[in-house]
Amino acid sequence: MAARTAQPLLRLLRYGKPYQLQVWAAIACSILNTVFDLAPPYLIGVAIDVVVNEENSLIARLGFASITGQLAVLSLLTLLIWSLESLTEYAYSRLWRNLAQTLQHELRVDAYSHLQELELSYFEDRSSGLLLSVLNDDINQLVQRQDLDLG
Repeated sequence: MAARTAQPLLRLLRYGKPYQLQVWAAIACSILNTVFDLAPPYLIGVAIDVVVNEENSLIARLGFASITGQLAVLSLLTLLIWSLESLTEYAYSRLWRNLAQTLQHELRVDAYSHLQELELSYFEDRSSGLLLSVLNDDINQLVQRQDLDLG
């Protein structure tokens, strides 16, 4: 059973092979987004360090002696991290969405091409509209499963 379910996944991965650069870029953006998403709690700890330790805090050891300067650096870091988090989230969602739409289009075109190559006798007992509907529904289910896995 596991071999039968793995084979369609391998075939789907072969469809995505020409888009390896886009896949790796989307993966990198996803990882960076996660890192930037985890940074704000760390920044809260650094802010507590500034308030509690004042001139002996981590930021003070980097050369910012005044508390005002330390809080300004912390504010800039917070702004930078939130901006990068938003930017990487936008980038990964756009990259994954475009990749999914491209693969969906290619699957539909290839499936339709395959139907056109079949013998006419294949369509004698089958409605071509029903066949296209089944193919479209199958591809849509594949895309919905991908959206659930990535979401």
